[in-house]
Amino acid sequence: MDTTSPRIIVITGASDGIGAAAARLLSAAGHRIAVVGRSPEKTAHVAREVGGKHFVADFTDLADVRRLATELDDAYPRIDVLANNAGGILGGDRTRTVDGHERTLQVNHLAPFLLTSLLLDKLLASHASVIQTSSVGARLFGHLDLDDLGHDRDFTPHRAYGTAKLENILFTTELHRRFHDQGLSAAAFHPGGVATNFGAESTSFFRPLYQSRIGKMVLVTPEKGAAQLVRFAQTQPGAAWQSGAYYESGRVARRVNPQARDADLARRLWDRSAELVGPR
Repeated sequence: MDTTSPRIIVITGASDGIGAAAARLLSAAGHRIAVVGRSPEKTAHVAREVGGKHFVADFTDLADVRRLATELDDAYPRIDVLANNAGGILGGDRTRTVDGHERTLQVNHLAPFLLTSLLLDKLLASHASVIQTSSVGARLFGHLDLDDLGHDRDFTPHRAYGTAKLENILFTTELHRRFHDQGLSAAAFHPGGVATNFGAESTSFFRPLYQSRIGKMVLVTPEKGAAQLVRFAQTQPGAAWQSGAYYESGRVARRVNPQARDADLARRLWDRSAELVGPR
């Protein structure tokens, strides 16, 4: 990656929250931003603010993700950073998407996995960085069973979310293992408790905290939550940060879900995810 010129940075989930904050901060630093979001109005508004292009996609529909990948590939000669930031706790009941997958799994893991896979040739040619917005929820609630990715047997909103965030970490690990020697770098991070609309579409116990006055007093601003994403996006892997790692509070996390250290599980998750989303 050329660190001397403005970078082309794709940010999903950029119509609100830390994605929008990161888009503003990175644009102010001189980078070109592709703003990806679900809401046409909010996504276009952020894009106007940062002087970038906007792309609308609903990650509950993998056909939308495939269309998005084509549009991004056509729009840019290179992609220096792909920030897979879209996601969250979704719904109080186990709901399937039009593709037949549990919604939290698809939005948080399968859709970004597919988008990254479809853009992989361009990302490799660009010696890009791929950044995943994960969560401490991976350690608190996550448990990955490759035979029950949708938590058919034990679904709760926070368990599905924690497992999806664990999958983000394992995806990062496997991206690094497979492609770092070809110039690709990857990192995952926990942004902290951020004062956003997080959990607004769920019945999780997180929702009252994020919407309460007390919650808004103790949670950090979207700008602070975006700080690590901004750092990874505009600094050099290997010098400023470690490819393949998961970060909390700006440092490689010492305490993680034990499954996050399972390299074989990361390989098998990649293979299973590829089976579920279909061929590139």
